[in-house]
Amino acid sequence: MIDAKWLRERPEALRQALTDKGVSVDVDALVRMDQERREIIITVDALKQQRNEISKAVGERKRQGENADDLIARTGDLIEEIKALDTRLKELEADFEQTLLTVPNPAHPSVPVGQDPSENPVVRTWGEPLEATDFPLKNHLELGEALGLFDFARGTKITGTGFPLYTGAGAKLERALINFMLDMHTQKHGYTEVFPPFLVNRTSLTTTGQLPKMEEDMYLAQVDDLFLIPTAEVPVTNIHQDEIIPEKELPLRYTAYSACFRREAGSYGKETHGFLRVHQFNKVEMVKFVRPETSYDELETLRRDAEDVLEALNLPYRVLELVTGDLSFAAAKCYDLELWAPGEKRWLEVSSCSNFEDFQARRGNIRYKPRTGEKPHYLHTLNGSGVATARLLVAILENNQQPDGSIQVPEALVSYFGAETISADDA
Repeated sequence: MIDAKWLRERPEALRQALTDKGVSVDVDALVRMDQERREIIITVDALKQQRNEISKAVGERKRQGENADDLIARTGDLIEEIKALDTRLKELEADFEQTLLTVPNPAHPSVPVGQDPSENPVVRTWGEPLEATDFPLKNHLELGEALGLFDFARGTKITGTGFPLYTGAGAKLERALINFMLDMHTQKHGYTEVFPPFLVNRTSLTTTGQLPKMEEDMYLAQVDDLFLIPTAEVPVTNIHQDEIIPEKELPLRYTAYSACFRREAGSYGKETHGFLRVHQFNKVEMVKFVRPETSYDELETLRRDAEDVLEALNLPYRVLELVTGDLSFAAAKCYDLELWAPGEKRWLEVSSCSNFEDFQARRGNIRYKPRTGEKPHYLHTLNGSGVATARLLVAILENNQQPDGSIQVPEALVSYFGAETISADDA
């Protein structure tokens, strides 16, 4: 949630920031609501003071044996007026807060202005993309089917399109990837591992920004009014909902594995076959709670932590800085990490690393208590995929395929997987 000070002090800057993000918001209506809300508060305070003064005068008259009926009548009028204004204030504050929840987080001033992903600048590359070999390159579907790594047809039979069934060495490789990434983030990067619930309530999704605007993109268990999580970011960020964290405990860094569920899978066809876009996938997430003045340094470190995973697996990747029009609803700044998939002949996003500043903290009432004894402040939250496994699996298979159709397991995964190669004999 944005700070209401934007409306009072910088409405034009807010209007421009939202325009840069490609969002249309009636800022003037919000300004009017905020102004009316504050005027009612001032009026009610003045009326209550007047009521208190009249009550004192009533007491004084009664002590002197004088009639106070006129003052008592005036007190009754004031009470009714205050009650009516309080009712209006509650309605207005509810509408104001609900409207604020639909306003996206403005982009940080350093974010390049642009309309769509085609304008995202590449800020870093690593490795040499594999584009040609002395044998025909296959895509992940061809490789996986030949090696018995997954079965999309049976996954569709069990649940529906977009719900993959991992089999044999494919299931083992998926498990190896998850364990490898969790170990890297806990042992090398200093994160604390947590294992969160895969179902969350509306309050949790409101904190992270999926609700109220994106309810249709999620799976809802209607009887209990609980949602399957679209990412572990949601439950992990809400670990400290409605809490005040001592400054000495910051930064807090968590990592978590979860399955992720997303209804919106886009159109189907060449660009979305296999693991390129699914409704259920696995991901290792990183979440940070930090002091505001450190959050952009923490974003760069977060990005490097995700890059470490890709470099350890020896996979060519590039880093894009998202332009304003491509930022998510809650992000103030974001980097995307993309892997080269030679069988698909395209770059695949496997991680987004975002700084939300105090946007989620305001929605979830997550604050920290400064050492100096000042009143609690909203902290900054960040999250990054460390990383999503579906497209990571695509890149591993396609970049490590051999002339005989086998897969060379990345060296960093061998101890987790238990073998150096995956061949048809393993199917």
